[in-house]
Amino acid sequence: MTQHDEDDVPEWSTQVVATVAAEVRRRRKEMGMSAQDLADACAEIGHPVPRNVIANMEAGRRSSLPLTDVMVLAQALDTSPICLIVPVGYIAKYQSIPLESADEPLDALRWFTGEDSSSFGNWPLTIYRMHDTALSSAYEAARKVALHRYQASNAATPQQRSEALRSAERFEQLAEGDHDTLRRVRAQMRSENLHVPRLPPELAFIDEPPQDRNTPQENDA
Repeated sequence: MTQHDEDDVPEWSTQVVATVAAEVRRRRKEMGMSAQDLADACAEIGHPVPRNVIANMEAGRRSSLPLTDVMVLAQALDTSPICLIVPVGYIAKYQSIPLESADEPLDALRWFTGEDSSSFGNWPLTIYRMHDTALSSAYEAARKVALHRYQASNAATPQQRSEALRSAERFEQLAEGDHDTLRRVRAQMRSENLHVPRLPPELAFIDEPPQDRNTPQENDA
């Protein structure tokens, strides 16, 4: 990246606020809201952002904007805070930090959201995403197992029943793989003193000691 002079820092800060302000205004108009409507929505959420604050921000008369305001404005505008900060699709370039050249907005967004895995500090986010992916996959596999077992119980022919049972068995194997992934990831979280997310009741067996662990199929037997 090309470095800039330190005198660019105030300009960078102002531009960050201006980008948020422009996206707030664009999104507000897209939703057919007046500045007062938006102020009322923020108040209903529990963190007032008065109409004059919104008007001054959109007019470029504010040089700073609290993160709390950005969070509440995003909720009121039915979007996410990152979409106000880096409005991908509505800007051509984005300067993430001062003294550096502007990047593609999508690259800046990946840095903000931790998708840029080159930063060592992103590791906790990476492992939580692994956990979330395995959990979602386990749910989907369980749904497919239930679907194919239902199809087997209502099959019109022995062949259809056999095919449905084979499909159910295949998804049971996939689910067990997801369960093993969850066990490994959760063990790693504990070893690194990270908060371990609570499991839904139907997957509580994943945290049971091996000698006490039963699969859902065994519990139903």
